[in-house]
Amino acid sequence: MLKASELKDQSVEELRAIYHDLSKDIFQLKNEARMTRKMETPHLVRDKKRDRARVLTVLRQKGASLTI
Repeated sequence: MLKASELKDQSVEELRAIYHDLSKDIFQLKNEARMTRKMETPHLVRDKKRDRARVLTVLRQKGASLTI
């Protein structure tokens, strides 16, 4: 789980990369759930969504947008 204090020290480009990685992970986990109708670790989706929200919050605090 990412902490906001750790995220504040990173650059805008690093935050955007983290956001995109988390989005890919969420997509893959949801795809896995749809295909197998079963997830071994369902809590990971919620945790990754929260981490993604933290990244967005820090980006907005820095005055940066998500678009590249």
